[in-house]
Amino acid sequence: MGADDDARAAAVAGDVRAFLALVERGADPTTRDENGAHCLHHAAAANCAAIVDHLLSAGVRWNDVDDDGDCAGQYASGHGHAELARAMMDHATASEVRDGEASMSATKGASRRNEESEKYLATKVRYSGDDKLLDERGDAVMMSWEAPLMEAHADALCETNGDVMNVGFGLGIIDGCIQAREPRSHTIVEAHPDVRAHMTRAGWDSKAGVRVEFGRWQDVLPRLVEEGRKFDAIYFDTYGEEYDDMRRFHAFLPKLLREGGLYSYFNGMCPDNIFFHMVYNRVAEVELGALGLKVTFEMKSIDTADAKIWEGVTRRYWWGDKYFLPKCVFRGKV
Repeated sequence: MGADDDARAAAVAGDVRAFLALVERGADPTTRDENGAHCLHHAAAANCAAIVDHLLSAGVRWNDVDDDGDCAGQYASGHGHAELARAMMDHATASEVRDGEASMSATKGASRRNEESEKYLATKVRYSGDDKLLDERGDAVMMSWEAPLMEAHADALCETNGDVMNVGFGLGIIDGCIQAREPRSHTIVEAHPDVRAHMTRAGWDSKAGVRVEFGRWQDVLPRLVEEGRKFDAIYFDTYGEEYDDMRRFHAFLPKLLREGGLYSYFNGMCPDNIFFHMVYNRVAEVELGALGLKVTFEMKSIDTADAKIWEGVTRRYWWGDKYFLPKCVFRGKV
């Protein structure tokens, strides 16, 4: 065996002294085995916190995955090492928050994301029956299996029957749920021209108590702030954007929410990896907390296992059987 293999063997055995000596002599701890795992995965499985800490401190990425898509944190939790798994999740959360702060100050990155968002808005989307909204590639923008989740979101958003804003119309499921609960006012922000045409055909622009703002939220929200608009509840569920875009959206919440108001969003971050998903739940909790929002998650059971649900869809976008519904209450500006 070579030095890299010896280092992996030391990580498997949890032999800290041998591992550090091999790395000191030039062994690469990120060389992968036949299953795509490297020393961080094996040290986590062995419950060797010292090797894990060394690798993470040296810059080995917490979110490196093996050939099955599992990260080292999942190796720790899968082998019953709850304390180490929690420590790795703490590291991952801090790392993502730190990287998020850096990305928020990177105007070049913001420009790239704006270009990607505008590219999506220039593509065609189509409604497939009443249960799917698909983009040009056949990827689902929204599907009707989400309806029970939208009912639960609407229950939270309309608890006070106040002024509610939804960003991202899609199939209109959440907006139908909101309307059924008769809020004082209902604002909808939607950017895609094909969805706009669908909304107009369905009469959403003429419904009593509904105000439709056609445009990108990046353009609409600054104007709403200038107008002094305030809301008791805000919901966010757009397509073709990333978590960094949500960060930019979140910056508007203290300017648009009344004290005691509720913010929620479709929690579809990293749906095919539960460790990643929980990390991003914690990242959202930390970052929204810094903006004055108290974040809790209410777990809902969902079932999307039936293959018929995904017929006609190019890529399945949900795999788990649990949904963590975010409830973020604005306590006032910090």
